[in-house]
Amino acid sequence: MGNGDIMKKLLAIPLICVVLLCGCITGDDSSELTIYTYDSFVSDWGPGPMVIPMFEEKHGVKVNIVSMGSSGDMISRAILEKDDPKADILLGINDLQMYRVLEHNILESYKPKEYDMIPAYLIMDEEWRVTPYDYGFMSIIYDSEVIDEPPRSFEDLKDEKWKGKLIVEDPRTSSPGLSFLLWTVAAYGDEFPAYWESIKESLLTVAPSWSTAYYGMFLEGEAPLVVSYSTSPAYHLEFEDTNRYKGVIFEEGGFLQIEGAGIVNGAAHSDLARKFIDFMISEEFQRELPLTQFMMPVNPGVQLPGSFSIVETTDNILPLDRTQLESSLDEWIRLWLSAIGG
Repeated sequence: MGNGDIMKKLLAIPLICVVLLCGCITGDDSSELTIYTYDSFVSDWGPGPMVIPMFEEKHGVKVNIVSMGSSGDMISRAILEKDDPKADILLGINDLQMYRVLEHNILESYKPKEYDMIPAYLIMDEEWRVTPYDYGFMSIIYDSEVIDEPPRSFEDLKDEKWKGKLIVEDPRTSSPGLSFLLWTVAAYGDEFPAYWESIKESLLTVAPSWSTAYYGMFLEGEAPLVVSYSTSPAYHLEFEDTNRYKGVIFEEGGFLQIEGAGIVNGAAHSDLARKFIDFMISEEFQRELPLTQFMMPVNPGVQLPGSFSIVETTDNILPLDRTQLESSLDEWIRLWLSAIGG
């Protein structure tokens, strides 16, 4: 799910399992595009209400947005409908869940017209069954009114001065929690369980969700460090006019979470779906993402808002073979639980 999904929970709780008919352009069933996505995309604060009418007007069609909670829920629904697909596009597939759609052969290959402007490190699938549209770096967010000098590396977190100072999310129930676990796998390889054992004392708690960790605990002052996206401080600067909260990407290297969309195999409106994928990476679409998704646009031509000046990024990105997730994820989580004494 996007950072817009988690950041905007500061303001409201998204509606679950709603169907939204966006725009009011007349069209018959032959020109209606159906997109499955997650709640925040079509929420009042999400990009959907802005970008979908643009596409409808541009092509003279109607877009039927079906929102079904989380990206995981969306993928599960598409798997169930594999033999009789109802959607044309799945929008909101993150790179940590992508293996689920690929192993079930749900998506067709389509390389968008301006694919070559997308940086190589953001390409999710060499066969272009999934096209990226936004991304974010994982980071440690800290309260600068409590901490003058935050930990700058994974190794720094071992210091006893951070005892009980860090809130992390559970990788079994939280996308940022899973990304942080995989960040340690990317940094330490097979030795990552030993690393988690070495920072056990630094953990205040393992929260079940990002909203519990960030909104319910970190912003309430229970601990000065929390796992989140490096774009989180931009939210506070943009909407609360404060730079109190800052992010750190560790010196060992950064870790990305990437979101994408793909065209469903057997889609009723595959030609129109291809036009939407082209539109999705255009500046017109992409410029709406920073202040709705609170993620970085994949189109490098998009000018970022001023509040993103506070966002930490890095060119040093730790690699992780995402193809290992299907075969190794359960074991990695078992080892993580054992390391923290769960």
